[in-house]
Amino acid sequence: MQRGSDRLSVRKDDEMKHELQGLLRSGHPTRVEEWHDPEPLADDDPAIAAGPVPTLGSLGPEDELGVELARHLGRTIFPATAQQLLRALNDRHAPARLIDLVSELPPKESYRSAHDVVRAASRQE
Repeated sequence: MQRGSDRLSVRKDDEMKHELQGLLRSGHPTRVEEWHDPEPLADDDPAIAAGPVPTLGSLGPEDELGVELARHLGRTIFPATAQQLLRALNDRHAPARLIDLVSELPPKESYRSAHDVVRAASRQE
């Protein structure tokens, strides 16, 4: 009896490995049909598409705070009031510094994004 999460037969696994051998050895697509290959970058693509993605260490302190806040809140909560944001941060076990930041915001205002929250918090200081 075979156990595990393998959905394919041994023969199909061997066939798929054989199909990938050319790609793995050469480092570039080996198909004859060009429509199978991924599309290259266009000349007018933004610079971020061709270059490295910025890491948290390369951003400014305000941007890092916005990224961290957005990571804990997500996009689905917005637009939201400060009370809704606090509830979501508590539910998602966010760090105390984010909870403190949001708790100092005016409770009646509505915020459209994490960037709006960080901007409003910097005005409070």
